[in-house]
Amino acid sequence: MEGATLVKSNTSLNIYQTGMSWFPEQPGNGLDRVYYALYENFAHANVIAHGSVAGTNQVAVDSSGEIQAFASDMAPLTTRMMKQRALVKSALEENSYDLIASHFALYTYPILGIVKKYPMVVHFHGPWADEGVVEGSSETAYKLKKYIERRVYAKADMFIVLSNAFRQLLVTDFGIPESKIRIVPGGADLDRFDCGLSQVEARRQLGWEEDHTIIVSVRRIARRMGIENLIDAVRHLVKSNPNIRLKIAGKGPLEEEFQLRIVQLGLQQHVEMLGYVSEDDLPAIYAAADLSVVPTIKLEGFGLITVESLASGTPCLVTPVGGLPEVVGPLSGSLVTDDTSVQSLQNSLEGILAGQIDIPDAETCRKYARDNYDWKAVALKTREVYDEVLAL
Repeated sequence: MEGATLVKSNTSLNIYQTGMSWFPEQPGNGLDRVYYALYENFAHANVIAHGSVAGTNQVAVDSSGEIQAFASDMAPLTTRMMKQRALVKSALEENSYDLIASHFALYTYPILGIVKKYPMVVHFHGPWADEGVVEGSSETAYKLKKYIERRVYAKADMFIVLSNAFRQLLVTDFGIPESKIRIVPGGADLDRFDCGLSQVEARRQLGWEEDHTIIVSVRRIARRMGIENLIDAVRHLVKSNPNIRLKIAGKGPLEEEFQLRIVQLGLQQHVEMLGYVSEDDLPAIYAAADLSVVPTIKLEGFGLITVESLASGTPCLVTPVGGLPEVVGPLSGSLVTDDTSVQSLQNSLEGILAGQIDIPDAETCRKYARDNYDWKAVALKTREVYDEVLAL
């Protein structure tokens, strides 16, 4: 991590953080994971965090009232925006806060007028407008999202990004000075993902084949995630590796399309769409696998799933997109493919399966995750950035 030695402050810091959705209710989104993990670990940095997200009344129950849901995720946009503004206005009138932490431009935009006097740190999780284009949104939607992003970012005193790749994106696409950007990587719940199960025990718990080579990919099933490329790579691999099994965990708009693709390619015996997988099952899923793969095509700021896989002791093969090489590369360059193509994925997988490409063992993966990606350390580093802003 960049910056000075982490030291827990003796002074409490009160912040208000705006998010998108509540992670326990909307699993799979990296932004929500970071928001929730910071909330859970801020106590280690002596940060008291209140905030708002879209969700149900269960949000307040889960957080002992510290995080409030302003409206349902399914409510009309205008309703969500109005209720977010009303909720934040009330919170600012009732309590004293040192700083505003913004995690999602859309839900920060309606409160810009009422947070003028507060320092604001934007946690930049990715180019919202550009991600929409990759997934098929209209030109009108793109322009509106870009406008909202620019308005919110113009208010920020400092930015936190997960990787150097996204720092450069902020500079080139939004004209943000590098002096206003700090890198604080994501993390994993290391104790939870190091679940103590052997590969055989994990497979038995899940009811998976014990005598096959199993690859897992935990992804939102959307266009830029590269799942179709991984399926196509496996199609070629089964000819020389008939015992290979690919298990894809996640939900998203392209589930039916990819399931049809599997059938059309005759891969039903080799590729399985698991659909939504509970957070409780994820550690066992990683532990059961020989390898996990993150085959992203575009716009990946960090990839929390890479760290979760490594914390479980399972090596993670990634494409050279965004921050992925920054996470995995220092552990082993062999875990980064040459490019995002089907052929490159196939080449790396073939070499790994044949033993021609060396990859780290389970203990090396776990140690690397523990040394670099503990959420407690991430919370402390985030506090350092907040303190820096307050000292300006």
